Amino acid sequence: MKKTKLSERYHHKAKQIIPGGVNSPARAFLSVGGFPRYIKSAKGPFIKDIDGNKYIDYVMSWGPMILGHSHKNVRLAVQKTLKSGASFGAPTVAEYELAKLVSSIYPAMEKVRLVNSGTEAVMSAIRLARGHTGRDMILKFDGCYHGHCDSMLVAAGSGAQTLGVPNSKGVPADLAKLTLTARFNDKKDVERLFEKHGGAIAAVILEPVIGNMGLIKPNEGFLEFLREITEKHGALLIFDEVMTGFRLALGGACEIYGVVPDIVTLGKIIGGGLPIGAYGGKLDVMKNVAPEGGVYQAGTLSGNPLAVAAGLAMLRTLVKTRSKVYPALEEKGAFLEGAMGDIIKKAGEKIRVNRMGSMFTIFFTDREINCADCAKKSDTAKFSRFFHEMLNRGVYMAPSQFEANFISYAHDGMCLEKTVKAFGEALKNI
Repeated sequence: MKKTKLSERYHHKAKQIIPGGVNSPARAFLSVGGFPRYIKSAKGPFIKDIDGNKYIDYVMSWGPMILGHSHKNVRLAVQKTLKSGASFGAPTVAEYELAKLVSSIYPAMEKVRLVNSGTEAVMSAIRLARGHTGRDMILKFDGCYHGHCDSMLVAAGSGAQTLGVPNSKGVPADLAKLTLTARFNDKKDVERLFEKHGGAIAAVILEPVIGNMGLIKPNEGFLEFLREITEKHGALLIFDEVMTGFRLALGGACEIYGVVPDIVTLGKIIGGGLPIGAYGGKLDVMKNVAPEGGVYQAGTLSGNPLAVAAGLAMLRTLVKTRSKVYPALEEKGAFLEGAMGDIIKKAGEKIRVNRMGSMFTIFFTDREINCADCAKKSDTAKFSRFFHEMLNRGVYMAPSQFEANFISYAHDGMCLEKTVKAFGEALKNI
């Protein structure tokens, strides 16, 4: 890599006026050390920083750039829409078209409400679940991240403690007590919580495939179990597909596993890289949303014309090319997983690659990773050294052991080969 003085200098300046110098903590490089690279431009599978360094990107704006950065269809759609105006605060035909397209791909989303972010989608879905059931408690899973709304910034209690505790200052303890936390893939833990609080649980929410503790898959039958136990106790099931929606498959985890939740939250890809989110569900649930019902939720920029145009361009392209895009993403992911696995085996390293489709995480442990407790036993110091070795070789990966990486359709064979080469060299130097 070339010099990085400009990024370092601007980060120092930014810290004087922006908390931590960043507008989202994951960008700060705190878990890996050093300073973040300030990005100037992106195209296809590459990003460039302000110092002129070019990287093969596996963050891809944390997932939405499934076709690659600055895809022609998305770019032209935004440019065309901007000529007509950036925001109206009134309904548009494009909003209807995007909602209809999302609903056609996600049968569970019989009605859809557009919002401005994944966090807003989750916050709204939780309020809707409480309003629909008349109950107050929410059950989430350790390791699943659902944005920064108060009800979701809750950690598991210690030992046999049932009720959650805040894991952020500013979250009232009394509110945190309304959120229960279970171990992912642990049926007995879920049953224990329902036995004690079943009549008070409004909904179970989870990432059906976790991306925010690194990539963790559900055990066989776990999602089906959650569908059964929520129906038994009259609770709703919420799939947070902000990260996995339209990426693992066109219809996300819902399509792959064939489980139909009551509410789905979406984000990332449905804006083609622009800020947007959505939540939707069954008609009898969504009829509670204002102005039809008494669960209030609003937003001046909800259904923003630019974000909607980008989303329509992205989703229409994916629908049109799904027979090529998704098999290709699986092939690329399998290649990286296999090639890295061969290097790990030869090197005798204690490393595990978790992958599903075009999402993957390199865990520095030899343990099977199927829950947050397992992931937390990873060697984070070794991961930090690995991250910087990869960065120095022109490969930009998620700057945390506990995040997923993303492959795009634009990552060609040359990118993948260079990544594997860098991986092998990095392991020799950590």
